Amino acid sequence: QVQLVESGGGSVQSGGSLRLSCAASTNIDRTARMAWFRQAPGKEREGVASIFQDGSATYAASVKGRFTISQDNANRTLSLLMTNLKPEDTAMYICAADWSGSSAGPLEARRYDFWGQGTQVTVSS
Repeated sequence: QVQLVESGGGSVQSGGSLRLSCAASTNIDRTARMAWFRQAPGKEREGVASIFQDGSATYAASVKGRFTISQDNANRTLSLLMTNLKPEDTAMYICAADWSGSSAGPLEARRYDFWGQGTQVTVSS
């Protein structure tokens, strides 16, 4: 079992920035891949950014150039730096870990074995 706890959410104005963190209960260098998803009310969960153990990252088109995912294995932490935030970025942001090395795409929810509870991000115009 891997427990994931997110933090860093909040309310910001359009154009602002936030850094989200996800603390893992075990060494995340043992995971195949980690990711951030988001879910807005009434919408499906959406993959935002994913990072492989070699540091290579994949981003959703809607956030590319604005969001940066990073992983600190020593501190068991996954981060998401979000800049130039827009009202459409408002959602619950959820951390996920792929422990088994699934063949699903990096931003597909079915790839991931463990999930956090999420942290709310609200962007006002």
